[in-house]
Order: sequence, then C-alpha cells, then structure tokens
Amino acid sequence: MPEKLRKQPPHLEKIVKDGNAYYSLYWSGLRKAEKYDISRHVPSVAGMYEMYYKDDHGRIRLMSISRAWYGGLRSKLRFDTDPDLVMDPSYRKILETREIYYRYTMTDSMKDMLDVLYFFSKSYLPDQPGPDDSGRY
Repeated sequence: MPEKLRKQPPHLEKIVKDGNAYYSLYWSGLRKAEKYDISRHVPSVAGMYEMYYKDDHGRIRLMSISRAWYGGLRSKLRFDTDPDLVMDPSYRKILETREIYYRYTMTDSMKDMLDVLYFFSKSYLPDQPGPDDSGRY
C-alpha cells in the first residue's frame, strides 16, 4: 500500500512557502460524545477538536471549535461535553437535549493551533468571538 494511503493518526501538517503557511488537518473519525468513550479513545495530548450536535432533522451541526493545551484533549473534551460542568445555560441545554459528537486532531504547536482556529472561527463561526492568529503569516 502506498505510504500516503495508509491510515494516519489524527495530526496537523504545515508547509511554509513564500511567507504563507498551508495546513493539512487529519481528523479522527466522528464519534459520539460519551465520557467513557472519550476516556478510552482520546489521548491526553495537545490538539484541536470540533463538537457537533444532531438537529431535529438528524443532521449533524457544528457546535464549537476549540483547542486543548494543558491537560490535553481527553480532559478538555470530557469537561466540554459534561452538562454538569458547563456554565453557559444555552450550551448546557444543547448538551442535555441533543446527541453530541466530536472529532479531534493532535499538534504540539500552540502557534499553529491559533492560526488554524483563527481561520476556522472566521470561516465557520463568524458570529462568535475567536482567537487571534499567531501573527507569523
């Protein structure tokens, strides 16, 4: 099997050319957010994740994009999917009433995470405040 076609672990790759950065994200599969499943399948490393909910028509809708640094993906996802721990009432209601799904990718560069999350937040969630980019590109 060609090297490129082998299943790769979720990760972020970057190519810098002429002062511009080009990112490729390799995501994990989409999984239902259940605390024991997260504990078994999500590593405790730095990375980014997306959360989705299933709407009334059975479609998967993007709910949030976030990053995990200290504590890692596992603990941040466990926290963000637990309605007893989330403070925002509207967010908590979604967690209590909808099926929640997630996917993640790993990276050990905070600056790369900021650049990617800046792009995603401006593209997919323009009404929500997002992070600043790293200022490198």
